[in-house]
Amino acid sequence: MTQRSDAGPASGGDGSERRALPAQGAEHAKGGLVGLIIGSIGVVYGDIGTSPLYALRESLAHSVQADALTEEAVIGAISLLIFALIFTVTIKYVLVLMRADNRGEGGTLSLMALAQSALGGGSTPVFILGVAGAALFSGDAIITPAISVMSAIEGLELVTDRFNEFVLPITIAILVTLFWAQSHGTARVAALFGPIMIVFFLIIGALGLMHIGDAPEVLTAFDPRQGVVFLLSHGWLGFAILGSVFLGVTGAEALYADMGHFGRVPIRVAWLSFVLPALLLNYLGQGALILSRPEAVGNPFFLLAPEWGLLPLVILSTLATIIASQAVITGAFSIVRQAIQLGLLPRLEITHTSASQEGQIYIGRINRLLLIGVLLLVIAFKSSSALASAYGIAVTGTMVVTTALAFVVVWRKWGWPLWAAALFISPLLTVDLAFLAANLMKVKDGGWAPLALAGCVMIVMWTWTRGTRLLAEKTHRDSIPLMELIAMLQKSPPTRVPGTAIFLTSDPAVAPQALMHNLKHNKVLHERVLVMCVKTEDRPRVAPQNRFEIERLADDFHRATLHYGFMESPRVPAALAAMRKTGFKYDIMTTSFFLGRRSIKESPSSEMPVWQDKLYVALTHQAANATDFFSIPTDRVVELGAQVTI
Repeated sequence: MTQRSDAGPASGGDGSERRALPAQGAEHAKGGLVGLIIGSIGVVYGDIGTSPLYALRESLAHSVQADALTEEAVIGAISLLIFALIFTVTIKYVLVLMRADNRGEGGTLSLMALAQSALGGGSTPVFILGVAGAALFSGDAIITPAISVMSAIEGLELVTDRFNEFVLPITIAILVTLFWAQSHGTARVAALFGPIMIVFFLIIGALGLMHIGDAPEVLTAFDPRQGVVFLLSHGWLGFAILGSVFLGVTGAEALYADMGHFGRVPIRVAWLSFVLPALLLNYLGQGALILSRPEAVGNPFFLLAPEWGLLPLVILSTLATIIASQAVITGAFSIVRQAIQLGLLPRLEITHTSASQEGQIYIGRINRLLLIGVLLLVIAFKSSSALASAYGIAVTGTMVVTTALAFVVVWRKWGWPLWAAALFISPLLTVDLAFLAANLMKVKDGGWAPLALAGCVMIVMWTWTRGTRLLAEKTHRDSIPLMELIAMLQKSPPTRVPGTAIFLTSDPAVAPQALMHNLKHNKVLHERVLVMCVKTEDRPRVAPQNRFEIERLADDFHRATLHYGFMESPRVPAALAAMRKTGFKYDIMTTSFFLGRRSIKESPSSEMPVWQDKLYVALTHQAANATDFFSIPTDRVVELGAQVTI
């Protein structure tokens, strides 16, 4: 007999998102469209909103170096920026990709799961693309805080030359404080994100508008031919500028990844009616300022402000960059949790920093790794201009991956003919590949950093996935089928003791190792036995009424399968409480959880090379124990250890 859970209607509020905000259902319930728009401005647009601090400056730096800072170069660079914002962000993400959602969720891993589902199961190319996208995001998560905060603090150099030697220490102090605060949660700070970013966008838009009159000819940048002609007529210089122009759209992935928080409409309205106009006005104003005062090309964003407003603009920009960095950091936590749930990484200890918001999580080891990486970048590159050389490759790579996965969804999930799907995706992929090719020119100047980081992350994910598969195959070969064990126990019953024993297993078809060790060493069996398997689905969240299935295998044996989405944290006690409501006998005070703790050893006969064996064993040492990961009460746990070779 199989019994499905019946815990009431799906609330949709128990899943986690890319940013640290409530889930979509809760957010929709709390506020209307205006509240969602304000929330999206504060979280979704933090990264792309701070791009004006350095995007145009770095785009024109190539012309300055080539002694070719002409009106044609300025207008051409701004035209390319406008084209990137309209085509890449507005058309690709806002109008197209936001339709390719996985039950309301977006993002690379979410899209990977959707594409695999559309293909009817696991697909190696789709899996590799998803892993590559997640790995490349890790590069973005490290570079964004470094370049954003440093570019804002560099504005102090315009206030007085005395601040020159303090830019680096102040940047490091802010970053250390930012990462230190992660363990305390960000719920209170997140409530201020929207209003601060609204003020930021209003001010940068107004500053840009004030200066357009300095050189009205900058408005001809809206003609796409200005950018195309400049790009094609300047050879490698135009191509190099294209790579820096892409800095203006970094953060566009957040539009898609944060869709689960706010829905399509609020994000689209916020972009089209507020964020995009503010960005366009600011870039046009910077261009007009440079055309009228070419010496302003060194830092046109801050020079838009009058002398009395320079320091307030630096402070506001610093707050905006902290918000952008915070969003990326919490996004990294969410991506890591998704990767853990999908079996791409070992299960790390995840701390929930909010009792009411599932998305408020903290992963200590990831936070420390991010901080170390960010500080190394800041110390090594020493300026935002140098960091700009390393920025962009990871983001463009992620965009190429997203577009490729979207092709699979359009073709197989939406049911388009192959030729129509290819025709639809080709322009988007062509632009992404052009940006990627332009950014690859930065490899020797610092672009190697995010690529090396992404490569290391991919190796870790590949090793963990491969080692786990080999270990599961070996364990399955050496195990006894569960139904055979039950039949054997009925013929030769062991000593029974009162209470309930719950055995967690990854393979519900075979007898758990902890159960076998308990019989072998303790020679007893509880009067009620529940074999439990936690399964991650290819969807972001699982509705409460579909949380579990219970099978009665014998009078005293049951088997339960718990279902969780890849954006949820599995909490076994909560699932057991729901099971009790359906009639399953369960009392926490008479229940013991039996967990197997395996000590993995290298094997000379392993299918993996020696270095990968060693890496896999090292990764197992980083994994959190099942007690913490599944939120099981520690005083009810019995762990039985065993040594296993790969």
